[in-house]
Amino acid sequence: MKKIFTVFLCASTLFVSGCASIVSESKYPINLASTPDGASFTIVNRNGQEVASGQTPTTVVLPAGNGFFKKGIYAIKFSKAGYSDKTLTLEAGVDGWYFGNLLFGGLIGMLIVDPATGAMYKFNQKDVKAMLSQNTAFAPLQGEGLKIVSVEDIPLELREKLVELK
Repeated sequence: MKKIFTVFLCASTLFVSGCASIVSESKYPINLASTPDGASFTIVNRNGQEVASGQTPTTVVLPAGNGFFKKGIYAIKFSKAGYSDKTLTLEAGVDGWYFGNLLFGGLIGMLIVDPATGAMYKFNQKDVKAMLSQNTAFAPLQGEGLKIVSVEDIPLELREKLVELK
């Protein structure tokens, strides 16, 4: 009877799913917000593929893994007319339950199941908020007229497009 029980335990260990995939998720809701509200956003994964876009505030669901033994890393670009663009990075970290494979999931869970499903990673940051700064050079004019601004008030990406008049 002892031998049968031991064989059963060893066999079941081989077929048990990974610990993190049992206890945790592989996709997480991320709340996106901006000041001011109504900014457009695009989310690009580590492979350069756009995975989501929309307007703030909203919630998106992102996978914590991005391939076998690759954590999810996302660039979130916020933009709104009259404001400077802002790009923030969201990066997954190792889920503590992943190490539960040492006790429950075995090598199959640790080396195959959790890395393949992305369950070995999780997002510690559930809220992403971008504080957009107003572009004083391109703020709407109060009434009609000409607005003169300093070159320092023009965003760097637009300064390259300036043409000197002679």
